[in-house]
Amino acid sequence: MFIELIATFIAGLAGAGVMMLILRLTGNRLPRWLTPVAAGGAMLAATITSEYGWYNRTAATMPEGFEVVQTVENKALYRPWTYIKPFTERFVALDINSLQTNAALPNQRLADAYFYGRWAPLNRITVLSDCLNARRAAIVDTVDFTATGAIEGASWVSVPADDPLLTAICEI
Repeated sequence: MFIELIATFIAGLAGAGVMMLILRLTGNRLPRWLTPVAAGGAMLAATITSEYGWYNRTAATMPEGFEVVQTVENKALYRPWTYIKPFTERFVALDINSLQTNAALPNQRLADAYFYGRWAPLNRITVLSDCLNARRAAIVDTVDFTATGAIEGASWVSVPADDPLLTAICEI
């Protein structure tokens, strides 16, 4: 976040510098108020570029075996350009290498899901998916494993059959 703030200020200085150079080359025939306007425009352009580039930059740096299964786009009134093209603010990635199955319960699968968010810390949660009944549960400290490998005490949540996370886990 701090690096992007510095980059925004540098873009503003560069925009003002370019406009001052243009003013000098034109013999100061253009209005001087164009300098702060150019600085502000450059800062706005740098911020917008950073927002729209975050998802691609972050997804490109994910470890091998991670697969993006869901993205969340954002529109905001204070960002009117997002109504033309929303930007990806959050996404969920599945660690395919963490997938575990149990021979005694072939319809249930366990995998790690990572929740990425712009200006938010990375969160990891282990997800138990019941592919047959279209439900899933977050594995937390309050669950217990039985002798057969079944999980007791899980808080199951019914999800639509086309839920992206459930679909991704069950198709692997």
